[in-house]
Amino acid sequence: MDVETLRALIGQGKGPTLDWHPRDVSVSALAASLVALANATGGVVLLGMTPRSGRPQGLRDPEAAMDRALEAALSAVPPLIIPLPRVVEMDGHALLSIVVPPGLPHVYSLKGKYLIRDGTHNQPLAPRALRRLMMARGELSWEAQLPDGAGADDIDWEAVDAYLAGLEGLGQVSPERILLRRGCLVGREDDLVPTYAGLLLFGRDPQRWVRGAEIEMARFSGREMGDAFVRQTIGGTLPQQLRQAEAFLVDHVRTVVRIGTGMTREEQTEYPLEAAREVLVNAVAHRDYSIAGDQIRAFLFADRLEVTSPGHLPGPVTVENIAEERFSRNQVIVQVLADMGFIERLGYGIDRMVRLMRDYRLKPPCFKETAGGFNVTLQGAGEMLVEEQAVLDLSAFADLALNPRQEQALAYLLRHPRITNRDYQELCSDVHPETLRRDLADLVQKDVLLKVGNKRATCYILKRDSL
Repeated sequence: MDVETLRALIGQGKGPTLDWHPRDVSVSALAASLVALANATGGVVLLGMTPRSGRPQGLRDPEAAMDRALEAALSAVPPLIIPLPRVVEMDGHALLSIVVPPGLPHVYSLKGKYLIRDGTHNQPLAPRALRRLMMARGELSWEAQLPDGAGADDIDWEAVDAYLAGLEGLGQVSPERILLRRGCLVGREDDLVPTYAGLLLFGRDPQRWVRGAEIEMARFSGREMGDAFVRQTIGGTLPQQLRQAEAFLVDHVRTVVRIGTGMTREEQTEYPLEAAREVLVNAVAHRDYSIAGDQIRAFLFADRLEVTSPGHLPGPVTVENIAEERFSRNQVIVQVLADMGFIERLGYGIDRMVRLMRDYRLKPPCFKETAGGFNVTLQGAGEMLVEEQAVLDLSAFADLALNPRQEQALAYLLRHPRITNRDYQELCSDVHPETLRRDLADLVQKDVLLKVGNKRATCYILKRDSL
């Protein structure tokens, strides 16, 4: 973290992601700040600051301060593994910057206490919050717990037989034995008791045991929620939900007209159905089912699909590393859905989703954490939707040897009075701006576009005599 970023953080004062201590702080006080940040969303601790004013005080011995910081990190249980602290110069004073990364894989304690950063203070975690954090980071497994009163009769054994019929190499192993191996059943005394995962996957009435284990699907006519919509609440087992959700998508995703190779009109869905399917499967497989009373929400708008699932990203997964990091909150559910062919066991389908959107010349998926959940947005064609009375016709440009990006620009101009460099960059977000500038200059040279204005006010309009 550079000095200017640190200076900006200090200007905002102590908070959920920043704490500071004087140069003579005790190891235990420093460790408390590190543990509290690690159990929250990470942050920075500065050593060598005046306690109240927040001004640099400086370190007498930077090397000794670094040893104290590492001792504090290692005093956590389990030991807190952090990047090597760094000495920075600020206003002529040496400070030690200790970074606690977000998305750490464990829940950390100090002398038997679990702390978390709450505003400007380090607070003990309440038992319920501690349990939820442990489940979110894989220290406890919610799906492996046993609901009170549930028994083997609450399993739909016909559904289990259908599942087993798709597996190979089982030999003469009984259905009960397979579900025990998978973690869907647990032996207790002389009984077999279903886990939450078993009821969600094979239960006769899953929503009786897990409130909110549903998908709320809706199709809105415009770009925002309004009075005109089609809605369906999907319950049942998780495999049943996925099949019904896919059917809703097929019925309600619109068809758009795109300009393909050779200026031909191609009808496609507004975004790839396989990408939409991946979003739904991920939401069902990885949501936090311990959050009762909340559903997965999948809303189709005129220009996008938004899927929001309860619970934040699990373990070390963050929005920034979601394409590379692998961690599953619901390992049993993931395994069984993989057995059924819904997902690949070793990946979350993020790479495939990005590739599918790129193949459709659409923006990559947008991932973000909300106050109580996780949201994925697939941006569709939007204004490229074509009605019967307004068919795109680019046949006049068929002999110009245009590249696919230029075809997109012309298709855009048949719907809009002008196009700017910024508009073009939004259409082709993965292409370097200089390449896009040359594309537009080439269209001007080919007498297709007319350049208007200069510098930031530059835009391009379609020359009508070129049609």
